[in-house]
Amino acid sequence: MLNGGVCVPRQYAQFVGTAYGQNVNAFFDKLVDQGLAVKCPCVHNRARVYQLRHQALYRAVGEPNSPNRKPIAAGRLEERLRLLDTIVAQPGLVWLSTVSEKVAFFTEASSCPPERLPHKSIGTGANSLVRLFPDALPIGLQGNRRPVFIFVVSTSNHDELRAFVQRHADLLGLLPGWAIRLVLPPHFEGIKSLFEGIVRDELASPMSPRSLEELRWYFEQRRRVTPGDNAEGDRFRRVGRAFAGTRWRLLYRRWLADGDVVFDSATYSAIRDAIARGDGAIEGEVLPRSYRHLSPLASLVRARVRGVEEGDGAAGSPQPPSAERAASFAAMIRG
Repeated sequence: MLNGGVCVPRQYAQFVGTAYGQNVNAFFDKLVDQGLAVKCPCVHNRARVYQLRHQALYRAVGEPNSPNRKPIAAGRLEERLRLLDTIVAQPGLVWLSTVSEKVAFFTEASSCPPERLPHKSIGTGANSLVRLFPDALPIGLQGNRRPVFIFVVSTSNHDELRAFVQRHADLLGLLPGWAIRLVLPPHFEGIKSLFEGIVRDELASPMSPRSLEELRWYFEQRRRVTPGDNAEGDRFRRVGRAFAGTRWRLLYRRWLADGDVVFDSATYSAIRDAIARGDGAIEGEVLPRSYRHLSPLASLVRARVRGVEEGDGAAGSPQPPSAERAASFAAMIRG
């Protein structure tokens, strides 16, 4: 329920340490009969995926309005099942799944300032909204409380991965040890090093003071100048070519929302040094199972079983707007 809300019976059997067979299937049938779950059968009857949907279950774990209760499009099932396989395969880790758990750990146990937590700003000024840990991905804690940040690679599009890394860079720079674990499907095995390289490019390539000065100037000019304006000038075009990559495009979006604070992580040498020492790790994990047999799966958006509670609750409300970011984060945590 806390990590995607869906599973196949095999995952449940592995988690509880029992054989996958008639008893497990009977258990899931009972969940459906009692209206606690919905079933989405494969068109070719090669798999069954279940989603726990009933609000009473989520209320029992403190997440009555969890977005995991919401209907799921078939295209998102594979990503959620791969995430659950990653969790089930690592029983030695303690998982932080909810925003409140993550905030508590990194602000209290790790003494991380609240304004350094991963977040996503929506809008600007008085109408801005801030979401903490917006990726909705669990964070594992090893025995020594070293955090393992999970990212599920779903497509060959690198933008989501770069944005994820940028959001976490401030936090990584303050931790004594950490790991970023990329979870890839079997057909991405040949390009695992490519994704690892993207993370390394974001974290292990701090900017020089001169480059940062140029970047800050370029962002200021870009916000003022209309593309194609003859007043752009040679310097604007030259610097624009230097900062034309995806890394800078995503950083510009964050700068528009959060201001100059986003430049801090771009200059961190502590992250590069942690990687060199082995305290920071970038790991690609290729799962052994393919979910392509689920591609013809009927969508859980339309899946309904008699007795399932109607009226799915809305997702949790976004964080309140604020003029002073650090004070805003502190107030959110106290609240």
